[in-house]
Amino acid sequence: MSLHPTLQPYADAWTHSIEAISELVQPLAEGEWNQRTPCPSWSVRDVVSHVIGLDCEMLGDPRPIHTLPRDLFHVTNDHQRYTEMQVDVRRHHTAPEMTSELEYTVIRRNRQLRNDSRDPGTKVRGPLGTELTLEESMRTHAFNVWVHEQDLRAALGRPGNLDSPGAHVARDVLLAQLPRVIAEDAGAPRSSAIIFDVHGPVEFLRTVRVDIQGRGTLETAPALGPAAVFTLPWETYVRLACGRVTPEGVADRLKADGEPALVEAILANFTVTN
Repeated sequence: MSLHPTLQPYADAWTHSIEAISELVQPLAEGEWNQRTPCPSWSVRDVVSHVIGLDCEMLGDPRPIHTLPRDLFHVTNDHQRYTEMQVDVRRHHTAPEMTSELEYTVIRRNRQLRNDSRDPGTKVRGPLGTELTLEESMRTHAFNVWVHEQDLRAALGRPGNLDSPGAHVARDVLLAQLPRVIAEDAGAPRSSAIIFDVHGPVEFLRTVRVDIQGRGTLETAPALGPAAVFTLPWETYVRLACGRVTPEGVADRLKADGEPALVEAILANFTVTN
């Protein structure tokens, strides 16, 4: 019994990130768990609670029976309420309780992965009762855990792993969203092209072409006469796409050339997850 080869890269990315998270939080003093992270409204403890909750969901554990307090003003919709449940139920846990639960959950997940022989197309439970394939679930999970590793690194002043296996999963997940961001959300003109030139630990040059029907496609070939060109570091790209910073907050690291209204529309719609 072994994991399907298609799924192994996602398992490897998760393993790398979760071990990094464990290493980051193991020595923290009690007060350090309350430090704010770039993840909106969440502390170090909240981010680790969320990561534990994500893995409990992957294990198929029942969701906690818990009533959210009324004063969580950052929780405004059903998806946020769903996500916050795993976080708020651990808000008063001590540092030893947090690290112990994280360690135990990782042990259980490693055992699950070693014994998992399911096909990548197997349907599994997703958030709010949705269904998705096992491959989609593991890809999204590897992405989420790497992004939260970066949240913790930023909060604790321990940068790193920007080119880890999880970073490459994140690149693919975020690039897959670009055609929708450009063509639909930002409403880029038909028969136009927008270029993203990203440098740093993860480098890529991608063109989003919008066809005559207004559909966007992602290409590796550069375009002649693009409507806009964005040049930025990989870390800035991630933080923008994940809603950790605003375009104004990274203006010194972001170069955008093109029609001002189009550039503004793209940046206003650039966040695809937070």
